[in-house]
Amino acid sequence: MRLFRGRAPTIATDGEVSERMCSLAATGETAVRVWIPHRQVAFGRRDARFEGYDRARAAASEHGFPPVERSVGGRAVAFDGETTVAVARAEPVDDSRRGIGDRYDRLTRDLERALDRLGVETTRGEPLDSFCPGSHSLSASLADGRGGEDGTGGSERKLAGLAQRVRTDAALVSGILVVDHRSELAGVLEAVYDALEVPFDPSSVGSVAAAGGPSDPDRVVAALEDELVGDVTPTLECVDR
Repeated sequence: MRLFRGRAPTIATDGEVSERMCSLAATGETAVRVWIPHRQVAFGRRDARFEGYDRARAAASEHGFPPVERSVGGRAVAFDGETTVAVARAEPVDDSRRGIGDRYDRLTRDLERALDRLGVETTRGEPLDSFCPGSHSLSASLADGRGGEDGTGGSERKLAGLAQRVRTDAALVSGILVVDHRSELAGVLEAVYDALEVPFDPSSVGSVAAAGGPSDPDRVVAALEDELVGDVTPTLECVDR
């Protein structure tokens, strides 16, 4: 197993790490990574086909989030560059038509276990009109009187979403986890989804901190990394150089 750690100097070079992970997986070596990406709104390929795509990119820029297009599917997601965590696992593939669900389930379980260790009780699924809607998401209720930016309880909010890209020789399963600053992320996503004319409820955005967990992204990164690596002793490769 290869463990990638850190963030590359630019959005472009950071994205190249995913390609390197897939290349390693194609040779039979699993690669994992947990990190805090640069500030950005990452659009899915479906978004680029919408009439409002150019307006949505402009809206992201106006909110101070550079717009980029990602290779993994799904709709737009936002990273604040400080507390939004990304996770990825690249694995070898023998048959691109099989194993998609199993790969999703494994990464979902890793996320669940890490968040449980951090004191966050999650459920599978998501609220209506969430960011990057999909069938592989985790949600949690706001903590009563602590952790939330509005200090209230209530219905569940989306914390994490997963996507997957499958090649003939490798698969990359990746996800986003909101640790803190959910109000700022909800604001830019509301503008972006409005431009795309895609339903979005800003109150559906949750965070680890709002669910009663830590607001320190380094603690979250460490917990996730432990789950992805497990009992294996990985080869470490630092990308922040």
